[in-house]
Amino acid sequence: MSPHEARPESRQAAVIDVGSNSVRLVIYRLEGRAIWTVYNEKALAGLGRDMAETGRLAPDGVEIALSALRRFRVILQGWEPHEVVAVATAAVREAEDGPAFAERVRDELGLPLRVLSGEEEAYFAAAGVLAGHPGARGLAGDLGGSSLELVRLGQDGPEPGVTLPLGPFGLGAPRPLAVDDARRLIDASLDPLADGLSSAEFHAVGGAWRNLGLLHMIMTDYPLRVAHQYEMSRSEALDLSRFVVRQSRTSLERIEGLSKKRYETLPYAALVLESLIERLGLERIVISAFGLREGLLWHGMDETVRRRDPLLEGCVAMSAMRGLSAGDLTSALHAWVTPALRVLPPVFEDRDPLLIAAACRLADLGGRLHPDHRAELAFAQVLRAPIAGMSHAERCFLALATFARHSASSNIPESPTIMRVLSAERRARARALGAALRLGADLSGRNGQLLSEARLEIDGPVLRLTAAAGWSDLLLGEQTKKRAATLAAALKLKLELDAL
Repeated sequence: MSPHEARPESRQAAVIDVGSNSVRLVIYRLEGRAIWTVYNEKALAGLGRDMAETGRLAPDGVEIALSALRRFRVILQGWEPHEVVAVATAAVREAEDGPAFAERVRDELGLPLRVLSGEEEAYFAAAGVLAGHPGARGLAGDLGGSSLELVRLGQDGPEPGVTLPLGPFGLGAPRPLAVDDARRLIDASLDPLADGLSSAEFHAVGGAWRNLGLLHMIMTDYPLRVAHQYEMSRSEALDLSRFVVRQSRTSLERIEGLSKKRYETLPYAALVLESLIERLGLERIVISAFGLREGLLWHGMDETVRRRDPLLEGCVAMSAMRGLSAGDLTSALHAWVTPALRVLPPVFEDRDPLLIAAACRLADLGGRLHPDHRAELAFAQVLRAPIAGMSHAERCFLALATFARHSASSNIPESPTIMRVLSAERRARARALGAALRLGADLSGRNGQLLSEARLEIDGPVLRLTAAAGWSDLLLGEQTKKRAATLAAALKLKLELDAL
């Protein structure tokens, strides 16, 4: 394990985001490449609510926004200037009185508000998608109150994007949705771009689309309520969008679990998504909880930090936050289990090595928890940890592996969730990975150096654990044999214990 993994660089950062609908302050803790939200406050100012009719910022929205910004300035008293980023997006950028508002924020409040161009807003939104999902490809779309930014995600990062006036306020909100009129506006904007922006995969950014994802979870009784990297197929997203477009506000209000502040804009967001799917040929929609704010932070990182994997960095940071070392034991476990496990057929294609590495970095997560409950508590922490860079299936896989690291019990926590999200093959592999980590930790007494005196290997139908000459009586005791038998059973292999 490299030095930065043992102790990720830690710093604080705050982003003030003056959007067309909300004004928000988010305070982050950055642990190397890992981005943790530690405080989040917003005010729904609706700055862009009157733009379609007046071309100006909503007067009451201006006062709400300024009031919120005054509070944010007080909260951030004592912060260094380089730790705070303040930006404004479409409404301030396009309103006739937007420059005057921005100048007022700078002069009266002393906040260095930067008004992003459409191209900058598109870039940072796409950068946020990559901050949360480095392997994301296809098209990223950020739906704000007034605008929609569309950016293609290439091998080298975000490509030049476009900004379109297709946010709910730009299409007529908060008035009730006039479907035919809005659809004509949407299609007129999208049709000239369809060939250049067509994509099979779409990464949806923004609160309205996150709420559409949440609604789909509610309607399908999906058990893992984690927005980030929640996926819908083309047909699922189309059915959902068409359902929402047909609903009145009263009907939407009857749905428990939806944000009450999204009722006016949700049908507009659904109609835009429906048109994107149909015009751009989208086949898979992935919700991103990371967006413009995280993109600003990602862009500000050193290039060497940006290249690190957020899943591994998040796992290291998660253990470090609990006062646990992510050094000798976890790196030794990784080196010890990998030769044996890499001969098994992959269950996550080319992601298996990364998931093994992540599980090793979580191997000591239960160290400070009560021994009678550490398996269940560690499982729960991993299942809903705000760690980026993993799909829902990978999240469940790591949670189950972490549980099996501490317990051989067949009573898996939240079993319906695990059963629905993970295939039987993946469940078995997660149990085996956790059992291998438990074997290594107990064989060594959590002293990673002792693992070099034993070798774990899979040879056809045999799981073989071999101790170096003179070490068998010290390493192959009763508890080690028990843990090895559990691993062999999980892999459906015959166990052999050898001494050199």
